[in-house]
Amino acid sequence: MKRHFLVMLMLLGFAGFASAQITTPSTDVLGAHLNYGRGCAACHAPHSGVYGNGNAKTADPTSGNIALWGEDVTSLYGKTITSGSTDGSTGYDDVMPNMLATTPDMAGLLLCLSCHDGNYATGAMMKNKVYETGMLPSTYGTGTIPTLLGNDGTSVGNYLNDHPVGLNAKLGNSPYDWDWTITNGAVVVPSGTNFAAFVKNYGFFVSPKAYNNTATIMCTSCHNQHLMNVVKVTNGAKSGLPTGIYATMFFIRAPYNPASGTAGSNQTAQFCRQCHGYEGNESNGGTTIPTIF
Repeated sequence: MKRHFLVMLMLLGFAGFASAQITTPSTDVLGAHLNYGRGCAACHAPHSGVYGNGNAKTADPTSGNIALWGEDVTSLYGKTITSGSTDGSTGYDDVMPNMLATTPDMAGLLLCLSCHDGNYATGAMMKNKVYETGMLPSTYGTGTIPTLLGNDGTSVGNYLNDHPVGLNAKLGNSPYDWDWTITNGAVVVPSGTNFAAFVKNYGFFVSPKAYNNTATIMCTSCHNQHLMNVVKVTNGAKSGLPTGIYATMFFIRAPYNPASGTAGSNQTAQFCRQCHGYEGNESNGGTTIPTIF
């Protein structure tokens, strides 16, 4: 009898754990990228590219030819963006390509900066503050979070206070990374490793972009521009979490909710640990510590 009661108690506990994670969105999942009601057409002009969107400033021969892009990005062509470093160095340089480029920084960085730059590309309809400010914890403070990279309150053109991105921002195999395998630019999960334990406890939702057999980090590696407040999780090879729709913020590709208010939650730290394996529980003896929501 006691055994049956214990099993029932464990099942109820698991059900409560699962229900605490999975959510139902109460707002449109496109969120801030509805662009104050302009919707998809703010980025994807279905006819005539930037000319049809009213934002053309130069005669861009590739306008609208790539994903019906509706923003003018020519002011970024050839510019060098130097994003942040972790060791006080000059950071990671990426020379902006043009719309005809086949490198991953075209779709993963250049197109994002056409709205989120604020330095070279200044014509986008942006208010330079995070849409979800009202959803942050009350203890966050009174300031707003900027959404522009090159004009965010410090000196104009400073990208060093932004996470490294670009063709030179690569995942590695140093002692500070996971014990994973990177083959042809793709991350492989070897069985029996600390990384495999982490994937079971949380998952691997980020999307590194392959370039010259390396795995590079772009804006879209961490952000899914089409889903602001939810992320779909499927239990399986990429995550051991229960299948369902999870809350997220800031278009993050994984469960990420600093406004949850749950004491002891480690879900936002888990997101960063997807790449920063040295700081993972599993790399420090905690192979059975789950993600706490």
